[in-house]
Amino acid sequence: MSTPTDEQDQGVWLTQEAHDRLKAELDQLVANRPAMAAEINARREEGDLKENGGYHAAREEQGKQEGRIRQLTDLLRKARVGEPPTTASRAAVGTVITIAFDGDEDDTEKFLLGSREIAGTTQLTVYSPESALGAAIIGADPGATVTYTAPNGKDISVKVLAVEPFVP
Repeated sequence: MSTPTDEQDQGVWLTQEAHDRLKAELDQLVANRPAMAAEINARREEGDLKENGGYHAAREEQGKQEGRIRQLTDLLRKARVGEPPTTASRAAVGTVITIAFDGDEDDTEKFLLGSREIAGTTQLTVYSPESALGAAIIGADPGATVTYTAPNGKDISVKVLAVEPFVP
């Protein structure tokens, strides 16, 4: 179980571009609500609801859309929008981190620590600060070795090779 980080308390950092993209998606989903309700009503009119696949599919789609609306509303409410840090001396949200897996300095990975919603705006892999690796690496200085527990239960150690500001 992880303890909340300052980032979790303060909200998720997003670039302006990512925020605008998510806001547009939310607006489109909300605007689509009347059309979805009309679709469900039209399917309901087709007859027996027990055997009405179109009705059940429309209800399932409505549930998915409402879930995404709630997710986006919460994310945008908590979001801190702005530029990434201009300097970086330790791993923090909005920084690009290069790590090496323990025992194999040639096996490196470079990623952005931030919201997965930013992934659409960068070629970098994005790790959330709530992920196992993200939570373990927050606050680490270059040269530090951190260990985290992977989803399969295995402990993995990584060495922080470099921390640099994210350049969108």
